[in-house]
Amino acid sequence: MDATFTEEQQEIRRTLRELTTKRCTPDDVKAATRTPAGHDLALWGALGAELGLPGLALPERYGGVGATVTELALAQEELGRALAPSPLFATCGLAAPLIAALGTDAQREALLAQIAAGRLAAALAVPGTGLATALGLVAENTGDWAGGGRAGGVQARRADGAWHLYGQAEQVLDGHSAGLLLVAAHTGGFARSRTLLFLVREDAAGLVRTRQTSLDETRPQARLELRDVPAELLGEEGGDVPGALAAVGDTAATLLAADAVGAADRALERTVQYVKEREQFGRPIGSFQAVKHRLADVYVTVQAARSAAYYAAWAAGDTGDTGGTGGERAGGLALAQALEALRTAAAEAVQLHGGIGFTWEHDAHLYLKRAAGDELLFGPVHLLRARAAQTAGLFGPAAAVSA
Repeated sequence: MDATFTEEQQEIRRTLRELTTKRCTPDDVKAATRTPAGHDLALWGALGAELGLPGLALPERYGGVGATVTELALAQEELGRALAPSPLFATCGLAAPLIAALGTDAQREALLAQIAAGRLAAALAVPGTGLATALGLVAENTGDWAGGGRAGGVQARRADGAWHLYGQAEQVLDGHSAGLLLVAAHTGGFARSRTLLFLVREDAAGLVRTRQTSLDETRPQARLELRDVPAELLGEEGGDVPGALAAVGDTAATLLAADAVGAADRALERTVQYVKEREQFGRPIGSFQAVKHRLADVYVTVQAARSAAYYAAWAAGDTGDTGGTGGERAGGLALAQALEALRTAAAEAVQLHGGIGFTWEHDAHLYLKRAAGDELLFGPVHLLRARAAQTAGLFGPAAAVSA
């Protein structure tokens, strides 16, 4: 593994650092989350049309740059530093790789080109609260999260050659504003039970989208109600949906790990800056040995998480046009390390900012909410680690993940 970044990779970081520093201050972030879209449309336009960020890891024949997961992870790290709300992760971390992996040639040509140009945002809709399970991050993907033929979930029925969806999906990242939805639905009953993915346009008849109140407003979520909604099957009925979701899950975990590392690093920077300025007993509180030790521990934790995230990005970097990973899948373990680092950095930020840090309106709570929100959606940490251990066979083939 070569840990040295190329000049092009460094340029991605510099460009995004400059952009987010100017346009993603904490006040900008708070204002963007309160808009109907849940993010700054002008910033998203700049990321897409001007910088080409959505097409960074897409093949060139679909209008992308043809870069690897590493470049996209570096971009996600910079956005994570600013907690910038944008549909980049939902679109490029979840939806686009699934379209690339399972879609027909016509679907790839039509959809990936729009995504790469920044003209189309997409979201993955998974029933219930099973996103982490569907992605194979905390348990084996058996398809139960999609309804399993029982009441609840999302059901797909075929009539007169057309597919129609029924049901409800919760906690859909950027689902209220995405122009395209990838909906996981169960079909076939008990005899031919299987989970398939379907394409649903934002203006589809019978689709009701409601933005939900979430702990972390920088990751807006929506509830989808599907009432006889016409849908297009993604790919063919015989496609390996669980396998594609597991491969995409590793990439998504890698991007989230980089995002969390960026946020943790920035939380630590802000805390260090504050303890240098805040005085007590006639001297900066950062000069006290106890404070130095606490921040040193946070620094070590963040750097370890960064190393894990970079390794996971490198391991996942050998991707083909189908979106599969060619190397070791280390995303889940890297995500566990990064979420723990962010939680630690955010908690210390609140503590060391003293009385003002405990106020809910203080900027430190943006990082605290991001840490808690990501762990609720994609964790918890102990299950991420248990799943990674199970996948690696550390405790034998019969090992199981339990809460």
